[in-house]
Amino acid sequence: MVNQQANSTKDIGFTHEDFAALLDKYDYHFSPGDIVAGTVFSMEPRGALIDIGAKTAAYIPIQEMSINRVDNPTEVLQADETREFFILTDENEDGQLTLSIRRIEYMRAWERVRQLQQEDATVRSNVFATNRGGALVRIEGLRGFIPGSHISAREAKEDLVGEDLPLKFLEVDEERNRLVLSHRRALVERKMNGLEVGQVVRGSVRGIKPYGAFIDIGGVSGLLHISEISHDHIDTPHSVFGVNDELKVMIIDLDAERGRISLSTKQLEPEPGDMLKNREIVFEKAEEMAEKYRQKLLAEAEGISLEELQAAEAANEAVEEATEAASDVVEEATEAASEVVEEATETASEAAEEATEAASDVVEEATETVSEVAEEATETVSEVAEEATETASNVVEEAAEAAGEVVENVTEAASDAVKGVVDTVTETVEGVVEAVTGKESNK
Repeated sequence: MVNQQANSTKDIGFTHEDFAALLDKYDYHFSPGDIVAGTVFSMEPRGALIDIGAKTAAYIPIQEMSINRVDNPTEVLQADETREFFILTDENEDGQLTLSIRRIEYMRAWERVRQLQQEDATVRSNVFATNRGGALVRIEGLRGFIPGSHISAREAKEDLVGEDLPLKFLEVDEERNRLVLSHRRALVERKMNGLEVGQVVRGSVRGIKPYGAFIDIGGVSGLLHISEISHDHIDTPHSVFGVNDELKVMIIDLDAERGRISLSTKQLEPEPGDMLKNREIVFEKAEEMAEKYRQKLLAEAEGISLEELQAAEAANEAVEEATEAASDVVEEATEAASEVVEEATETASEAAEEATEAASDVVEEATETVSEVAEEATETVSEVAEEATETASNVVEEAAEAAGEVVENVTEAASDAVKGVVDTVTETVEGVVEAVTGKESNK
């Protein structure tokens, strides 16, 4: 048996060294960073062997199977499954390559978030952790950070874990592995759709800093800077406000790009210092003062002074009043004309009614006259017809009598003629009979 195997090997003339050299000659060249197709060759407890066409099966460790946490390789791969793999490292001393799926997902995730940032999209994500600086979320599998200054929520940061938040992108930097997002900007953008500069809104003080107070206006935070609290000097906002104070404030700037809303009570003061002396008068006349502020902005936008704008508005008001007066005159004239038309219509209606009654009487009289004439004509025709019938009856009777007499005469004449013919024929027959009888006797 040993001899037979030796002979077989000798006959083939091809050793293991030759086979290895042949593989080296035709082996594909794989480099880190390449993306190749591979088939799951064998599942391992902490990884899998992948056939990518190399002389040695490549290996993918469990931590490289997904951008998300994986506890068991079967959560991602199945035996004989074919898919794309990223070559993570070059061959080790055993000639084995290390592969990754995580790196492919990672590259595609960054590509996706860059696209979302370019589209200025709003995304939603669940807060999975918080730290001193802010909150942590995952976007397309990538770890993202929300700075505390960009969290717009009433509850403490620690209570946000598990919360689903709308977010906007602030920074997307794959090289530095920085993905920074803003919750505040997402809320402000949504809220800004119903806000405008010069608008008066209600809010409550949610925080006080040396540079100003943060006012909650319907779920979003706006900054009332210390310089916009009053025309009079203020040492610190704490001397004016307390947390949870209810205020009326005016929007003086909307920055959707940075998610900032700037507020003012200074522009609402009827007299300088009213926010410090009499806050209630400021809130009472807030709408009136806001209108003056809007006029000022409009004048600045049109490049004219406020006095010129007010003069133009006064002229517009005069035009409006004149228009209203003219409208009233037209309305009164229309009503008068309408009354005249109504009276004329009533008069014409009465005249038409009288004419209709007169015409009805004439028609009734004419109908009676025609009826009488028709009755007389009918009687006349009846009498004439009766006389004609009697005359015709007499003529027929006379004709019948004359015809009877003629028939009687004709009958008598015909009877006499027939009698004469009969007599003649009889005589002739008798003569013939005698003649015949006489001849016979002579014989």
